[in-house]
Amino acid sequence: MEKQEPKPKKDKKKAAPNHMSIKSILGGDILANDFFKRQTNLLILIMVLTILYINNRYESQQEMIEIDRLKKELTDIKYDALTRSSELMEKSRQSRIEEYISTEESHLETATSRPYLIKD
Repeated sequence: MEKQEPKPKKDKKKAAPNHMSIKSILGGDILANDFFKRQTNLLILIMVLTILYINNRYESQQEMIEIDRLKKELTDIKYDALTRSSELMEKSRQSRIEEYISTEESHLETATSRPYLIKD
């Protein structure tokens, strides 16, 4: 009997080499690798989630900048309101009113008698 030599097995996964070099990564040959072909959906999902994460971070930073700007504006408005309130208080003091009336040539004068209450 004749000895039969074993037939060489045909490799179904002969499309891409097993080793990964920088040249294969930069050349795009790595994407033809069987592992990446099987995990395409997962890789797309990871890329979409990464883009959403970056977008979310950018929007939150923009909102924080807007919040800081509005806080500064609010502080400025509060100080302005306080200044105007103190100016109004100063102008509405009785001594200031009497001084204003005396400098203006007006027939108004300060009352000399105490006010009294009229009851029903």
